Amino acid sequence: MSAEGFLEGRRLQLARGVLLQCIMGGYPPSRFYGSDDGDLALVPDPQQIHRLPWSHPPRALAICDADELSGESSPLSTRGQLKAVVARYASLGLAPVVATELEFFVFAPNADPTQPFRPPVGLDGRREDGQSAFSISSNNGLRPFFNEVYECMATLGLPRDTFMHEMGVSQFEINLLHGDPVLLADQTFLFKHLLKEVALKHGLIVVCMAKPLAHTPGSSMHIHQSVVELGSGRNVFSDEAGEPTAAFRHFIGGQQAGMADFTALFAPNVNSYQRLCHPFASPNNACWSHDNRSAGLRIPASSPVARRVENRLPGADANPYLAIAASLAAGLYGIENHLEPGAAIQGEFEVPDNLSLPCTLHAALERLKRSHLAKELFGAEFIEGYIASKTLELTSFFDEITPWERRVLAAQA
Repeated sequence: MSAEGFLEGRRLQLARGVLLQCIMGGYPPSRFYGSDDGDLALVPDPQQIHRLPWSHPPRALAICDADELSGESSPLSTRGQLKAVVARYASLGLAPVVATELEFFVFAPNADPTQPFRPPVGLDGRREDGQSAFSISSNNGLRPFFNEVYECMATLGLPRDTFMHEMGVSQFEINLLHGDPVLLADQTFLFKHLLKEVALKHGLIVVCMAKPLAHTPGSSMHIHQSVVELGSGRNVFSDEAGEPTAAFRHFIGGQQAGMADFTALFAPNVNSYQRLCHPFASPNNACWSHDNRSAGLRIPASSPVARRVENRLPGADANPYLAIAASLAAGLYGIENHLEPGAAIQGEFEVPDNLSLPCTLHAALERLKRSHLAKELFGAEFIEGYIASKTLELTSFFDEITPWERRVLAAQA
């Protein structure tokens, strides 16, 4: 939209079905979004209008709510779903607090998608080979890129906690500061957009696939969650003596009750399960543990005031609004229904059958399809539309034959 039209308050409308558009560009049958495919109104959030510092000539971006023309939030909007979850907490005098950790890869341009991604050529003339995990070295030649990333984050008001080189080849992680869930989802979305745009300026690409490289750790989007009292700001996961509370246990119980049903919301793509089937630091289970990265639900070592639950299932490819909404909705369901978690698991452990999670997108969609809990918390229209869109994507994947199949199976009798 032109700046003049935006400043005049001109309403931007969008076909309702666009909220269910699949990643290849197609749409499920219109019955999933209304056979008339009428319009929605995109209503800008006044706190989320940003001039894009990397753009010349100048452009701006406004994060919008997708509202029905009658005024209420569209049930197909993931941002609207997250706001509804936060409102349910508020009705109980509570406010969830979250932080996200986002991992991503920085690669050289990849013009041929049949070829593997490669790290950029560094200042020493070589490509990184995986020996730089947690290094402070600059020989990868990415310092100018990251300097502009930092500058753009500051301009957009995106506060960062820590930035580090992760375990993968040319893989990095940022930890965003904790805060309001809708704000953190907005910041996570903006940061991913910023990364990709700034990378292109520097002759690079940023990839937020869950598993872009074989034999290399995937990229996650861990979600740290706590709950405070409105007004006082007291963390309800700790009592006055600093001990865990019943609300803390019930929140974990709700997470365990919802993780298998919601796996397709946390791991939304075929590639998501490539990350989860190699579970080092990417656990595909609903176990919980104190400071054990093999558990899907980890309780980081912290002071009582910072007691929190880390959901380690979501990948970097997850929709931040939907992943945070699903995780918080499961926790609230546990608090409201006084669900007790299983026993904490420490050290090396076998995952009990009742705490294992779907390990393919097909299995995850089948589980979501049968979930009464998902429809109760997010509404049948959203869940059925989401499944329809993701089923299109899965079908498209199965329409292709991979290089592995041609290489390994063609010679078989």
